[in-house]
Amino acid sequence: MEDKLRDFLQNNFSDSLIKEDKFRGDISFYVKKEALFNICQTLQENTELDFKLLADITSVDWLNHANERDGRFEIVYNLYSIKNKYRFFIKVLLKDENPEIDSVVDIWAGANWMEREVYDMMGIKFIGHPDMRKIITSDDLVGHPLRRDFPLTWEQPKFTWNLDDPPEVIK
Repeated sequence: MEDKLRDFLQNNFSDSLIKEDKFRGDISFYVKKEALFNICQTLQENTELDFKLLADITSVDWLNHANERDGRFEIVYNLYSIKNKYRFFIKVLLKDENPEIDSVVDIWAGANWMEREVYDMMGIKFIGHPDMRKIITSDDLVGHPLRRDFPLTWEQPKFTWNLDDPPEVIK
């Protein structure tokens, strides 16, 4: 399956592939951010490869790390073919200034909350997302907690709905 996937990507998106990486048996393809949507849509629609499941979207902040030279942020798409019982990753590197990328919600509806989580925790915007707002942290929180430059001693905002009432003691 690995060779079939590699051939498919090289034959259809050779100009968009940056590099291939293999780590602990898992293969990753780094792609240009402009090509992400088309690559994902083609993989999802292809009946032979059949990548119908977007298992996860996550991100990495490479601030002050050797990998930062290629882009501070790395978005990781975990794709799985149930039919072929095969998983691989698509990765996109983004620069520090105004990190944004196309949304894949139109391809996989389940990407909705995953993209919102990455936005909330890392501050990466997904262009074309139907509801780009925070999903985990309070609206009052300034910044993005999973960024490496987020202060470790930051005090979370206080919630006012129970500020005056002491917590009930359970006996």
